[in-house]
Amino acid sequence: MIFIMPSRLILYGLASIYFVLIAASLVSLTLSRSDNEKYRELILRVKTWWWIVIALSLTFVLSTIPATLLIGLISFGAFKEYLSLIPTRRADHRVLFWAYMAIPLQYYWAATGWYGLFSIFIPVYVLLWLAFRAVLTSETKNFIKAMGILYWGLMLTVYNLSHLAFLFVLPLSKPTETLGAGLVFYLLVLTSLNDVFQYIWGKGFGRRKVVPAVSPGKTWAGLLGGIATTALLAIILAPLYTPFDRVHALIIGLMMGIAGFAGDVTMSAVKRDLGIKDTGNTLPGHGGFLDRLDSLTFTAPIFFHFTRYFYSP
Repeated sequence: MIFIMPSRLILYGLASIYFVLIAASLVSLTLSRSDNEKYRELILRVKTWWWIVIALSLTFVLSTIPATLLIGLISFGAFKEYLSLIPTRRADHRVLFWAYMAIPLQYYWAATGWYGLFSIFIPVYVLLWLAFRAVLTSETKNFIKAMGILYWGLMLTVYNLSHLAFLFVLPLSKPTETLGAGLVFYLLVLTSLNDVFQYIWGKGFGRRKVVPAVSPGKTWAGLLGGIATTALLAIILAPLYTPFDRVHALIIGLMMGIAGFAGDVTMSAVKRDLGIKDTGNTLPGHGGFLDRLDSLTFTAPIFFHFTRYFYSP
């Protein structure tokens, strides 16, 4: 079976997201009539959010294998975008083939719930094989740099994001109505809204910069306000979508706020190093895959391992 009927709580959650998106679309439609150039990016963002939310919805109406395939394709796009930004050696083109081959295998381990191999496949075996395969090219100039670029990209865009897919099949010691799908929904909502909360708090009350040389728009008010609001939302939503008690919900909310910020500024550092504003133009108004997934690359593995440690047999 390809399609499944999501839990009513997932359906209610998705309906809420669509309601907010419809309201945002009406606002952007009103602004578009003013022909003001400053609203152009906002209008593009809202249009792109429709595609993002539709893709999000698909992950909850597809069975585990198709949903994992969809997340894997997004991961593939992010890795490809990463490699398009950072120049690689001509000698490494054959090595890149094996890096791409690691993607379906990593998501296969996730879909089948084979945690042992899932957890070490890229960090150990892929690392060793790519290094050895690069040695066979007999090109030693910039060898360490090339391997670092390739390995870091795989860890960020493939290994870290694959934890999202594993959540669908993660066994829980205290099963909930929504099971793994609820965990995924909870993680995505917290990560996305944390970005929004930090932006709102920063715009409204931000003065002192956190890392001005990396991301001048990030302020302490935005960071602390975003973390606090995300933690509060985590406590409110936890009984609906997770087995977390209030203390654990508070802890994971705080961790998501900090991790989301860390992922955001880390990608900002990469873009500053490369001298670019966005990582691509795949998502109009947002930039590229990495511009949208930056926070999730940090929150997904942290959320997964927290849940597995406390709530998985």
